[in-house]
Amino acid sequence: MTEWTVEHAATVLLDAERHRADRGPVTDEWPSLDLETAYAVQQELVRRKTADGETVVGVKLGLTSRAKQQRMNIDSPLTAWLTDRMALPVGAPLDVSTLIHPRVEPEIVFVLGQRLSGPGVTAAKAMAAVSHVYAGLEVIDSRYNDFRFTLPDVVADNASSARFVVGGTARRPEELDLGLEACLFTVDGTVVATATGAAVQGHPGEALALAANTLARRGVALEPGWLVLTGGLTDAVTVRPGTRVAAEFTHLGEVPLSCV
Repeated sequence: MTEWTVEHAATVLLDAERHRADRGPVTDEWPSLDLETAYAVQQELVRRKTADGETVVGVKLGLTSRAKQQRMNIDSPLTAWLTDRMALPVGAPLDVSTLIHPRVEPEIVFVLGQRLSGPGVTAAKAMAAVSHVYAGLEVIDSRYNDFRFTLPDVVADNASSARFVVGGTARRPEELDLGLEACLFTVDGTVVATATGAAVQGHPGEALALAANTLARRGVALEPGWLVLTGGLTDAVTVRPGTRVAAEFTHLGEVPLSCV
């Protein structure tokens, strides 16, 4: 019987990602996996990705909205890593065959102009570190069957990170009331969900502060130039070849994505 360790869990999850083959949750076989160890697995995953030539370009928050928490039956937000290979240019298609069972959700995206380090970061301090705000889409792709997982499972799996798209409209944070910034989320031209920035922890700045304070406990700060995906505003939708999704925001513009 294989002994479960941080290194073995990272290998299992990377293999699932690379071979596009989902599996049961790690906790089915490693029931003692706790949150602290899960973050160690996540860090090992990212260490191996950067050793393979990827570059960390920011962080994402997961399960920050009530819609996401209710869907996944989880009540705690989490943090994970973004790398340059996850980025899709605006207008580029998503090749669904490169993923397992992708889903897409709309996001509010920050670009940091200043270093942001916890603990004790408030939403106001977090927003003061933001250079620009963008609309975005995140493509999530859990390595677990049917997106079934516990909180340690999804943390270890880098919060189902797969791809992301950042829109072309940049706004200064002081130009916006992000709690009221509205989003229409469409699939094949039909509105499937609506939300405002308040869906993310009450205000996306609260999510950014949460990220800074959470990462500080692991000795990590948010660096200038990094992207921060603040969390899905709505539930994610499953996409297939031929699916067209778009997030249209009041002031942040529209971000489309076509799947092939």
